[in-house]
Amino acid sequence: MAIRVTVWGENVHEQTNKIVAGLYPKGMHGCIAEGLNEDAGITATTATLQEPEHGLTAARLAETDVLIWWGHAAHGDVADEVVERVIEQVWAGMGLIVLHSGHFAKVFKRLMGTPCNLSWREAGERERLWVASRSHPIAAGLPDHFEIENEEMYGEPFGIPEPMETVFISWFQGGEVFRSGVTYRRGAGNVFYFRPGHEAYPTYFDANVRRVLKNAVKWAHNSAPRLTGVTDAPNVPINEALEPLEERGPRLHHDGEEGFRSACVF
Repeated sequence: MAIRVTVWGENVHEQTNKIVAGLYPKGMHGCIAEGLNEDAGITATTATLQEPEHGLTAARLAETDVLIWWGHAAHGDVADEVVERVIEQVWAGMGLIVLHSGHFAKVFKRLMGTPCNLSWREAGERERLWVASRSHPIAAGLPDHFEIENEEMYGEPFGIPEPMETVFISWFQGGEVFRSGVTYRRGAGNVFYFRPGHEAYPTYFDANVRRVLKNAVKWAHNSAPRLTGVTDAPNVPINEALEPLEERGPRLHHDGEEGFRSACVF
């Protein structure tokens, strides 16, 4: 069975900027999905910010094996309830691939628990991506390094937690370096951040970039059944303990009563 991918695009620059619209007439999300669908083992569809519930309903996410996320100008417009829904699905086993400026997306920052800040420059400079983990599945079929002729620079320090693996490291024409491909595990979900993809350049038509995304989808896919009740925190009654138990001290909560929870902060 093909891996079911939903490519989520903010779809703002494509509607407001002539350069971006000219490069990506089907939207960046459409271009990414088109590249993924070159692989018979992947079925990619799209969703955008402008759709009801941003196209990410509970039913849609339940049928998504891997979610790809590109956002930039409208991070704050993504509804918190949708963010929470996506995060719970990642914890339950859905794969997540976050692209380029998605490092500041609510979803990514919440999963990382860090500022995800970096330095940047728009100069159309050359980016050279070095494969830092040659045996990693995401790097399969790639040379030791490849170049993108025009890209936006991202520079260290990058405010992320220590990755599980660093797959790519980028060098830029201006001299900066950046951890441009990093992996994480959050709950039962595999998470990959991939840096290239500035909206003003045709990055998502690049054959090596498309190869990375296809590989990343296959790596991020968890074939195990999606976990349920990932946020449940049940108050187990004394009479349901696995071993005989006698109450020995005071308590604040009655059997079955919910405990205290803090509000989510994005």
